[in-house]
Amino acid sequence: MTFEQLGLNAPILNALKELDYHAPSPIQEKAIPPALAGRDVLGCAQTGTGKTCAFAAPILQRLSAETVSGRPIRALVLTPTRELAIQIGESFEAYGKYLSLRHAVIFGGVGQNPQVEALRRGVDILVATPGRLMDLHDQGFVSLDELDIFVLDEADRMLDMGFIHDVKKILKWLPRQKQTLFFSATMPPEISDLVNSLLHDPARVAVDPISSPVEAIEQSVYFVDKNNKIRLLAHLMGQLGVKNALVFTRTKHGANKVARDLEKAGVTAAAIHGNKSQTARQQALSDFKAGNIRCLVATDIAARGLDIEELSHVFNYNLPEVPETYVHRIGRTGRAGRGGAAIAFCDFGEKPLLRDIEKLIGKQLPVVEDHPYPMEVFQAPKRDKNGRVVNEEDQEARAAAREKRRARDEAAKAAAKEKRQVQQEQQVQAAQVLEQAQPAAKKRRRRGRGKAQSEFAETVQVMEPQSESPSARDKRPRRGVRSGTLMDTGDAMPRTEFHRPSPLDSDVIMDATARLLAPRPLTLSGGQDQNTGRRRKGKKPAHKSQEQAVQTQHAPKQQPAAHKSAPGGKSAKGDKTAHQGRKDRTTPQKRSRGGYQRGLPPEPHRQQKDSTEQPSLMKPFYINVGR
Repeated sequence: MTFEQLGLNAPILNALKELDYHAPSPIQEKAIPPALAGRDVLGCAQTGTGKTCAFAAPILQRLSAETVSGRPIRALVLTPTRELAIQIGESFEAYGKYLSLRHAVIFGGVGQNPQVEALRRGVDILVATPGRLMDLHDQGFVSLDELDIFVLDEADRMLDMGFIHDVKKILKWLPRQKQTLFFSATMPPEISDLVNSLLHDPARVAVDPISSPVEAIEQSVYFVDKNNKIRLLAHLMGQLGVKNALVFTRTKHGANKVARDLEKAGVTAAAIHGNKSQTARQQALSDFKAGNIRCLVATDIAARGLDIEELSHVFNYNLPEVPETYVHRIGRTGRAGRGGAAIAFCDFGEKPLLRDIEKLIGKQLPVVEDHPYPMEVFQAPKRDKNGRVVNEEDQEARAAAREKRRARDEAAKAAAKEKRQVQQEQQVQAAQVLEQAQPAAKKRRRRGRGKAQSEFAETVQVMEPQSESPSARDKRPRRGVRSGTLMDTGDAMPRTEFHRPSPLDSDVIMDATARLLAPRPLTLSGGQDQNTGRRRKGKKPAHKSQEQAVQTQHAPKQQPAAHKSAPGGKSAKGDKTAHQGRKDRTTPQKRSRGGYQRGLPPEPHRQQKDSTEQPSLMKPFYINVGR
C-alpha cells in the first residue's frame, strides 16, 4: 500500500516524498483512514513505528479542508516532555510544508514571551506540555473553545509522570464535540478508565503485541557488579566500535555521575534529565545528533520520545523497575526498520527485574559472559524494615542531595554571617568617623566664630574714617564720576565701566540742596527780566530805590567765567544770540513755567539729562553769596 491509497491530498504527499516516506508503516496504514473519516482512534504500537505521522497527516488534511476566520486553536496535541513536543512540532512543519496552516509549540523551562507572541498571531495547531498549557490558559492566552481535534500522545507516560490529574483538568476545558486520537506504546491497565472516558466508539488499532520489542534490535545482557559497570561501559564503547550510544540510568544523580566517569575514561558524554535547563538539554541533544559527543546519558523521563536517527546502541546501565520501560528504552534504536543493539547491565540485586522483563517480552535475553568484569558479589540485596529492597544507588542519590542541601544551607549561613559582620564593621567605622568628626566640627565652629569676628573688625575698621596721605587720596578713585566713564584696566578686564555714584553720597546731597536753595533770578524795574529786559506779565513795577537796593544787595560783584559778557561789550541779548548761533552744537535752554532753567549752560556736544550729571553748584553759589 502507498500513501496515495490512504487518501492523503497532494501537498502532504509531496512533503512525504521529500522526506523519503515511500510506504506507510503498519500503524500509519491502520490509523490514517479512520482518522481522516473523523472517528476516535486508539492506537497502540511499539516505539519507533511512526505514530507521529499517523495522527499528524490526518490533522493537517482535515484542517486544510476547512476555512475558519481568526485562526483559533483547532487542534491540540498534548505530550509529556519538552523534547517530544519539539519533535512533534518539527513533524507538523515538515508534513505541512505546502499548506498554509500555522502551528506553535509551548513548553516549560523557557520564557513564555515568544510563545505568547505566537499565540497572539494565531495558530491552527498547538503542541503543548501540560504544565505550560495550564499556565498560559490561566493567564488568558489560550482558548480551546473552538477545538476540533484532541491528541493525547504517550498516554502511559502521562500516567507514570503524574500528569493524569492535569490531563483530567485540561479535558474539562475542551468542547464535548471533538475528535480524540489516543496513541501510546504501551497500554497498562491503570489507564483503561481514562481511555473509556475519553473515546467514543474508537477505532482500535494495535500493531504487534502490546509492549513487544522490535525484532530487528539485537539484545543482550551482561552480569556485572555495580561498582564495575562504568568500567565495563567504557570498555564496550571501544571494543564494539560504538558510533553513538544512549545510556539510561535510574536517577538524575546517576546520570551526572556516569557522564563524569565517562569523560574521565576518555569518552565524550553529556547528561540530560529534568534538573537540566531547557537550553542545556537542547544543547546536549544537538551535540549528540551532530556527532560532537558519543554518549548521551539520560533518565527515562528525559529520553521519552527522543527521535535520533541511526542510533547504534542503547545501554541499560540500570534495569528499570517497570518492565514496559525497558521496551521504551530499547525502542530508541532500530527505528524505521534499521538495525540496532540493546545491551543491559545486571548486578546481583537486579536479577528479579531481569526476570520481569523477560516475562514481558516472552523470551530470555542472551547472556554475554566473556568480558573482563564478571560478577563476583553474590549477596542478597539489602531490605528495609518493611521488607522492601533497598536500592543503594537511590541511597547515594539521596545522600548526595542531602549533602548538596547541607552545603547550600551552610553557604547561606556563612553569607548571612559575613553580611552581619560587614554591617557591624560599617557601623563601627561610622561611629569612629563621627567621633573624629565632632572635635573637628567644634574646631571649625570656633575657627568660624573667630574668622567672623575678625571679618567684622576689619569691616568696622574700613568704615571708620582714617587719615590718608595726599598720595593715597590722589590715587583713590574720585567719587561722583559721571556714569559711563570707562577705565583702562589692561588685558585682564579691558574697558570696564566705572561705578555709578551713590545717591546718598554727601556731594550729591549737597548739590541737590544747593539747587533747591538757589534764589530765583531777579526782575528789573517795570517787570523786565534781568537777562532779557522783557516785561513780565502780571507784575507791577516795584519802587526804583527798592529794586536798586535789591540788585545792589544780590548782584554778584564778580561774575563767573561762564556768565561774563561776550567780547565787545555785548548785552545779555547779544549773549542769547550767540547761544542761538551755536544750535548746531548744543541745545538752547528752554522756557519753563517760572522762567529760564537755573544752573550753568550745558556742556558742549551733550544734552543734559539728570541733575546728578550737572557740574557742582556748590562752589559758585557759596562764592557768590560769601562775597
